[in-house]
Amino acid sequence: MQNFFVKSHGLGNDYIVLNQDTIDFELTKKAIVKICDVHYGIGSDGILLKESSTKADFGLRILNPDGSEAEKSGNGLRIFAKYLYDYKYTAEKIFTIETPGGVVRAEIIKEKNGKALTIKVEMGKAIFESKNIPVDCENEECLDETLHLEYKDYQINCVSVGNPHCVVLKEELDENEIKTFGSQIENHKMFPNRINVQFAKVISPNEVEVIIWERGAGWTLASGSSSCAVASIVVKKGLAERNLTIKMPGGNLKIEIDEAWNIKMTGEVREIASGILSDELVNDLNYTD
Repeated sequence: MQNFFVKSHGLGNDYIVLNQDTIDFELTKKAIVKICDVHYGIGSDGILLKESSTKADFGLRILNPDGSEAEKSGNGLRIFAKYLYDYKYTAEKIFTIETPGGVVRAEIIKEKNGKALTIKVEMGKAIFESKNIPVDCENEECLDETLHLEYKDYQINCVSVGNPHCVVLKEELDENEIKTFGSQIENHKMFPNRINVQFAKVISPNEVEVIIWERGAGWTLASGSSSCAVASIVVKKGLAERNLTIKMPGGNLKIEIDEAWNIKMTGEVREIASGILSDELVNDLNYTD
């Protein structure tokens, strides 16, 4: 169906899924922003665009609501995997997806009434080398480094899980604090590609509580790649075990990290709505000043 869309969420982190082969408009920055706007479009935390791939079973582009592009998204990958399975692009329960952040393996763990419910995604390897995150840091690894903001300093820990992350370990989490300083950290000169930000509180060796400021999206109820990043940092620092639960305002994810720093993430996904973008909206998307 032309201009068919599906909107789903992973723990409150919602995405619109489109198929490049069935849309008749260009996903320009202006079009992405309008579609993701809650008043002028459908409203979402981003767009997942199905494409062909020469490296995997399926290709995926991940578009942020500000029009920028993400290398990888854990919730986005699970939502996309559900879309592929539910809408019969594949009958297999294990398949691969190419993203700008690398090829990942997805597995349908549990389904209900023929629809995917719980999905495991192999998120690749945690990378701690500063130059490969990237982060402008004098040390080989950016752990326990001081980030200077105009009115506040933070001790930061950086890692890439296919996209860059900055983890701040806290004794208490304050939503207003990350909403105040998240954008400043995201756009700090230390991070040439900007960065995702997490404030994290270790509850036990198997549980970590997290709040998130997502690059290009802002305050976010949950994030798969952020969960993987936080898990990698707390394991790296000896604060948690390699199988743990990341607890976010939107819900929980299970993270597994092996000795080689390969990461697996498991969580649920729910579809919200599906439909056709209206002709009027598509005309607006195609209109150029």
